[in-house]
Amino acid sequence: MTDNLARRVLEEPATEQAIEDLHGVLDQLWLDAAFVPQLDQMAFTTAVIESASNVVQHGVPSPGATLHLGVELTVSAERLKAVISEIGAAPHDPVPDLDDLPEPSLPDEDALLEDYDESGRGLSMIRALVTTVTVERQGDTNVWVLSRDSGQD
Repeated sequence: MTDNLARRVLEEPATEQAIEDLHGVLDQLWLDAAFVPQLDQMAFTTAVIESASNVVQHGVPSPGATLHLGVELTVSAERLKAVISEIGAAPHDPVPDLDDLPEPSLPDEDALLEDYDESGRGLSMIRALVTTVTVERQGDTNVWVLSRDSGQD
């Protein structure tokens, strides 16, 4: 069993304020886990914020429910892990098979200008930034688990 050296939790309504608060939670996490290389911190932070932003921007509450964002962040000597929960969410239909997503690639400048709207690219970006991504349904919650293997400088 891996010992967690740092841990932070956030749960609040899935609003833009939750994303702002999550930035602060991540800042505090890195104060406690300063041994994590900067590159790992930046990549993991970007993946977590993108995933949480997807909940806020695209999450659909179940009928009669209020959508909440839950984030549990843990750091061990070798791994960074985030459990991102869409609490009170309607099920994804269907839950995407993240292993079947195309490998991320860098588009050329014309393609970037042509498709400035980044909608739909978030999952590929998240997948490129972490070691594993899983999605599952647990009761009334869609749960995303992101992990990144971390090396020390």
